[in-house]
Amino acid sequence: MFHFAARRIEAHICICFVAYKVYKELERRLRINGINLSVDKVLNIAKTITNLKIKLPKSGETMTMIMLITKKHKSIAPLFDEKFWKNF
Repeated sequence: MFHFAARRIEAHICICFVAYKVYKELERRLRINGINLSVDKVLNIAKTITNLKIKLPKSGETMTMIMLITKKHKSIAPLFDEKFWKNF
């Protein structure tokens, strides 16, 4: 990146640091919860997961379902549980 203003350089470094921190925290959470996959592998699997939203005509209620179809999807299923992200 080519930044010349001090403010932009500082902002870029801040964004990089935050992204690295999020990456390392996800890596730590995966290890704690016994998911033996790298963060990159988990992200690649997550890209293939579909989220289904249905609005019921009579009640107007919206239902959401995460479609975990393959074995790979099921291997990262704990990521979609609220307990996994507790105290994040």
